[in-house]
This record gives sequence, structure tokens and C-alpha cells, in this order.
Amino acid sequence: MTKTLFTNARMMDGRLCDITVVDGEISAIDPAGQASDAHVAVDIAGHLLVPAFVEGHIHLDTSFHGDVWVPHRPCTNGFDVHERVTFQAENMSKAAPMDVRARNQLDLCIASGSLQMRSHVMVDGSVGLASLETILAVREEYRDLIDIQLVAFPQSGILKSAGTADLLDAAIGMGADLVGGLDPASFDRSIDRHLDVVFDIAERRGVDVDIHLHDAGTLGAFTIEEICDRTVALGMQGHVAVSHAYGLGDLSADAARKIAAKIAASGVAIMTNAPGNHNFPPVALLRAEGVTVFSGSDNIRDSWWPYGDGDMLRRAEIIGYRSGFYTDAELRDAFDIVTDAGARALRLTGYGLKVGAKADFVTLDAPHLPQAVVGVPKNRRVFRRGRLIAENGKMIGR
Repeated sequence: MTKTLFTNARMMDGRLCDITVVDGEISAIDPAGQASDAHVAVDIAGHLLVPAFVEGHIHLDTSFHGDVWVPHRPCTNGFDVHERVTFQAENMSKAAPMDVRARNQLDLCIASGSLQMRSHVMVDGSVGLASLETILAVREEYRDLIDIQLVAFPQSGILKSAGTADLLDAAIGMGADLVGGLDPASFDRSIDRHLDVVFDIAERRGVDVDIHLHDAGTLGAFTIEEICDRTVALGMQGHVAVSHAYGLGDLSADAARKIAAKIAASGVAIMTNAPGNHNFPPVALLRAEGVTVFSGSDNIRDSWWPYGDGDMLRRAEIIGYRSGFYTDAELRDAFDIVTDAGARALRLTGYGLKVGAKADFVTLDAPHLPQAVVGVPKNRRVFRRGRLIAENGKMIGR
């Protein structure tokens, strides 16, 4: 039995506490100075202690982080998913090996404090199961450092890419945790047939769903309503997410509030990374209606844009900035989106700073959460099951 005492930790409610960790699990939280002796003592020195961040949406197979610089190539006539997919295929053919790039991206995210992740991996007629096979091996290599859910993601569509429906089913058999989708209306031109495939696999295989939805305005909103209806009909409340959902940001406040009530009732979660060149879901309105809103880096230095640093605390700042969050309560909401709300959306167990939870936490050089969100301090220590694995943006022992 390994017993470690973390002393003088500033909790999110302001208390100064000692945290006892036994075999990687939090066994006690006591006022500072009142905990029992332990085999090892680690002084948190009054820094803020927060649960590890939840990276809820990323693409480990397509990032160029750590590879040669790839100049961004704009679409020829406004944002176009089909064209971006074509650019991505061309860039990927010249990139460094996928496993090398995936490791680079994982090290970046872990060093910033993300120890829970959901990554979408291309599974379609253009790449088959090869990308998934590679990322599955990398996931196994990193299993002691980070928990990773993998989504079988049909980047080239389901109906437009021959054989993709069978490949998605096979991907679940190989070890993918969720089945994904992509713009059922605008990309595959059939909401019903696209969703038939996705939800049939989910129901038969007993897995969750996470669908990319870039469609704007009422088309995007209508697709979300269809997803909500399917979710309820199959009793999958709490097991479905819609990523991006740009269309929700195009609606009037009244229309957004009406659809938000439906989303909340269906238990569908909404992922947003608050991208700079798109309208994005009204975070505060959705949360007020009871919708689980979570976040992720999405693309990091890939064919879609050159930005991204893998830091979910900075993502909280971006969400807050773009949402007009100014009060302390609103800044705490932004932090919740990259921690506890993400844990709910990913249905994580043993998450958080509580007795019985996994000792996955991060120290921040800030007196409280609002200042952490606006300041994004880089002076951090990252602990996995109570073991120090990264400090000040650098992995330890890698």
C-alpha cells in the first residue's frame, strides 16, 4: 500500500486542506494540519488544487503538432467541410507517421493537465481501419498516463463513402468506444439514413454516440431535434453528444431557449470549443436550461486551422471571453465546462476532488478559480493517481 499526503492544498471553495491518497485513490480530505502521517508528503504550498481537465473533443490522428509546419490552405469559397476533408487527405499523405504525431499531441495535452480525453479517429472508406489500429496502440502505450475514449468517426461521410457503415461496426469490435457521425444533411444528404446507421450500431453494440454537426441555422437545429428524438426513442438519454452544433448560435434567443429545453429533456450533451470564425452554441442559455455543455481543443495545428495548444484551462478562457463571461460565477461556469461538465458528458467514474475518486489533479498558481481562468497560469504540477507526471508544461520521465 502506497500512502501519500498532499499538504496545504487550496481547494476550489477556498479551504486549505490536506489530501490523503492511498494506492492512487483519494481516501481522506482534512483541514490543513490535521491529517495523519503518510509514507510520502507532498507540499502543495497553498496553490489551487483542481481536478484534471477533461479534453472532450480532439483528433489524435490528424494533428501536425511536433511535425513540420503546414501552412493553412483556405477554402476556395467560404467554409466547406468537403473541401477541408480533401485538404486534410492531401496533407496527411505527406505527414510524419501517425503514431509519432499522436504521441506529440498527447504529451502536449497531458503536460497541461488533461488526463481524461475523447478523441475522434477517422474510420471510413478512405482510410479503412488503419488509423484506428494505430491510435489503439498509442492508447495502450499511454494507459498509465491518461484515460482515452475513442470515437469511430466517418470523416468522409457514411452514405457517400462506400463500406463505411460496416467499417464503423467493425471499429467498435476492435475497441472503439463510441460511434460517430458527420453532418447527416449537408454531407450525406439524408438525415434519416445517416442516423439509421449511427443509432443502429449504437443500439446493437451498446455504445454511446458523438456526432459532428457543422450545419448552420435552422438546418442544424432541425438535425439536433432529430437526434434528440432518436435518443429518447431508444432510451439513450445521457449517452449522446452533438459536437460543434454551430446552428444553435444562429438562432434567436427564444428559438434557442425552446430547442435547449428539448436538448435538456433528451439528455443530449453539446460540445463547443468556441471557434473564432463561427457562431457557436449560447453556452449560458443552454446551461440555464439544464443542458450539459462540455469542451475540447478539437483540431490542434492541423488541416482545419493552425491554432491550438492542448490547454483546456485556456479553452475555458476562450469560451468565457467569447461568451461575455465577466462575473466570478460566470468564470466558474467556464471552468466547470472543462472539468465536471466534461466528466458528466463522458460519463466518467471516479472523477473529482472527493473521497473515493481517482487522485488525478492539477496544481495552479492562482488563489481561486476566476483568476485561474483569466490568468491561465503555466506554473502547474500534474498528478496521475497521486504520482507527479508533468511539471511546468513538461512531461516527467518521457
